[in-house]
Amino acid sequence: MQVLIWKQLSVRRRAAVLARPASAAQPDRAAVVARIFAAVRREGDAALRRFTRQFDGARLRSLQVTAAEFAAAERVLGRADHAALRTAWRNLRRFHRAQRPRPLRVTTTPGVVCEKVVRPIDRIGLYVPGGSAPLFSTALMLGVPSQLAGNPVRVLCTPPDRAGRINPWILCAAQLCGLTEVYKVGGAQAIAALACGTTSVPRCDKIFGPGNAFVTEAKLQASRAGTAIDLPAGPSEVMVVADDRARPDLVAADLLSQAEHGPDSQVLLVAYSVRFASRVQAELARQLAVLPRRAIAQRALAGSRLLVASGAEAAVAIANAYAPEHLILQVADPRALLAGVTAAGSVFLGAWTPESLGDYASGTNHVLPTAGWARAISGLGLADFHRTMTVQEASPRGLQRLGPVVERLARAENLAAHQRAVRVRLHLLSR
Repeated sequence: MQVLIWKQLSVRRRAAVLARPASAAQPDRAAVVARIFAAVRREGDAALRRFTRQFDGARLRSLQVTAAEFAAAERVLGRADHAALRTAWRNLRRFHRAQRPRPLRVTTTPGVVCEKVVRPIDRIGLYVPGGSAPLFSTALMLGVPSQLAGNPVRVLCTPPDRAGRINPWILCAAQLCGLTEVYKVGGAQAIAALACGTTSVPRCDKIFGPGNAFVTEAKLQASRAGTAIDLPAGPSEVMVVADDRARPDLVAADLLSQAEHGPDSQVLLVAYSVRFASRVQAELARQLAVLPRRAIAQRALAGSRLLVASGAEAAVAIANAYAPEHLILQVADPRALLAGVTAAGSVFLGAWTPESLGDYASGTNHVLPTAGWARAISGLGLADFHRTMTVQEASPRGLQRLGPVVERLARAENLAAHQRAVRVRLHLLSR
């Protein structure tokens, strides 16, 4: 990792250091995804089977996971495996259940009542990535809040292996969340199926879940065509802020746990001294040598950076400027720093809170904004699976009180029909 002294950098250089790598071949990717959407709209299930053969090497008779496949997955996992899944599931339920929205009813003027009511989104589509690290944890992160929200239709898509099977951990996690409608479809074609609908896969109102660059592009195209999406989720990223009293081995372990996600993962360390930064570099080399996904982590580290800040205030300013998906504060008083943090997807306090806790089982959701979106967008929560509607009701007395105000405001905007809708009612009440 390249070591940079923050106070020695120009404003332009600082911006460049914190910039995410540009996405390569974006026009080509957009065109490929557009063709996939067109094929799914035109051919439906036949296109999904063809793309599954092309991209996943699997020949499928049926796209939907059967009850027998769910049962077989249950038998693959051992008792301790099921216990671990249930612990994560329970913690997620505890944290997300506490987020349940409460109905709101306010009398704004005597005789005028305004309300906010909550309804679950009717049809939601959940996407769980496969590949070299099938993310069954994402099935929990999406399944638990949708289970609590009570969405009437909940559909999960995930890519099969070459034998046409779904990872048993994903199926067990899905079943734990009551997700029994699971389809063997991955990539941009899965997003197209959820957005457009086919004979097998129902069309959904909102699509959730992370994925690769093609999945992200597919979600953006789906949103432009009228299907809502959860949030932009690109390559995963972590920023660790560490003072000189932090343990270099723990800091290095946190950086590597993010680097192993993929070669485009973003890994940044903000240290308080060059000496400590050098100790972390030595630990990175030592731990990397025994990491099974060493090649992937090495590529991620090659594009990552190590910054040296002048102290806590400068470190927090760097973190807010970068707005990381994950922010780990390995400092003596992490809560003191937390008070100044304004932009991060999820924050991990102290030496004993690795990001891995949040990835799996602490109870928070690991579907988080990346690429600086944390400046304006929050991570996934229960509210994302609901929609709210406002309601208002006026009594005759309430209209008599508020109507003249509305008439005056409508006149000021030259909207005579708006004014008249009030005037005719006030005339009736004055008889």
